[in-house]
Amino acid sequence: MTLVGIGVLLIGVAFLVLAFFIGHALNNLAGVLGGIDKTVKELPKQLDDVFKETGNMISESNQTLVDVNEKLKHLSPLFYVIGDVGNVTRKFSSSLVDVTDSIKTKTEGGKEVAESNKLGGVYGTFALGYYWLKKRQELKKARG
Repeated sequence: MTLVGIGVLLIGVAFLVLAFFIGHALNNLAGVLGGIDKTVKELPKQLDDVFKETGNMISESNQTLVDVNEKLKHLSPLFYVIGDVGNVTRKFSSSLVDVTDSIKTKTEGGKEVAESNKLGGVYGTFALGYYWLKKRQELKKARG
């Protein structure tokens, strides 16, 4: 065998090995395409199930929204009442603040008069005596 014959034989063997690898790759590709074909054939059934479940979920969501809206309609008057109570208490507390400020102003005026006349000790003595008198009367009523 000559060198040309050996070269042709090596090229033939290389083509045989190449054909074997290409055949193996094409066989694997055929398997993958078969799996894709099976998946594509099952896809409409799966999509029908998904669409059916999606429709059920949308229906349930709509019913839940209707229920929530109905419950909110029943709760709305309660929120209005709570708002009215809040406004009333705010007005009441602001009037109490006004009264407290006026009493504070009047008390400060009396304090200034007492301090200027040095009557603080006298008023305190009278207040203490009045307190003891009332306590004594309450104790007599409780015993009697």
